[in-house]
Amino acid sequence: MTETVAVVGGTGTLGAPVVRHLLDRGASVFVLSRNATNVPAGAEHRRVDLASGEGLGAALAGATVVVDTANSNKGAEDVLVAGTRRLLEAGAAAGVGHHLAISIIGIDQVPMKYYRAKLAQEAAIESGPIPFSILRASQFHQLLDMALSAAARFGVRPTGAAKVQPIDPDVVAARLADAALAGPAGRLSEIAGPKVQTLSELSRTWAAARGKRRLPLPVPSWGKMGKAVAAGALCNPAATTAGKDFEEWLRHE
Repeated sequence: MTETVAVVGGTGTLGAPVVRHLLDRGASVFVLSRNATNVPAGAEHRRVDLASGEGLGAALAGATVVVDTANSNKGAEDVLVAGTRRLLEAGAAAGVGHHLAISIIGIDQVPMKYYRAKLAQEAAIESGPIPFSILRASQFHQLLDMALSAAARFGVRPTGAAKVQPIDPDVVAARLADAALAGPAGRLSEIAGPKVQTLSELSRTWAAARGKRRLPLPVPSWGKMGKAVAAGALCNPAATTAGKDFEEWLRHE
């Protein structure tokens, strides 16, 4: 049976490659987003707004699987928590049989507002009306690139003991596509990048690749959050996965 998969946030950093991988595997794909940019041939765009719930009922008509890759930093509660509840309700009404969502390694160990919203999102899915799968991944290469680019505009290069295990989102997308077609499985095995590295190592790599000479700025690991990240809370060496490390990704990006 060919699955019909609705990819929420299907034009984003993770959602777009998920759509491509699903199409490569022969699935029928609906791309659910607020705009129709970056929709590949073979996929159908359906406009939705998770924050308001606009369009969800019509967009999920005919879908058998939902893959939720939507993200929002500023409106995390509205999109990730309330939006997830709306999505689950609409999915149940439409007869969706599998709800798959992306989450982040270590969010239960790092006290951050955004991570609390992600935990609430996970809880909503686990207690929701649809059989589910949740995949936790480590930080994407793009996030580090954006953060270091932002710091460079102020003439500095952050350094410190914070540990990250960055991963190429295309690798995560392939895992999500496989999981979407495999059926509900609850908590999936975590997925993380090929190397655990410190902020100092990563920023040095970034500066060399980008040709940016900036003043090193030590970022102390203070407080519960800083200490947790320095201890590797956002990493999982047991979940190490093949793929481009940060240096390789920067060379090919």
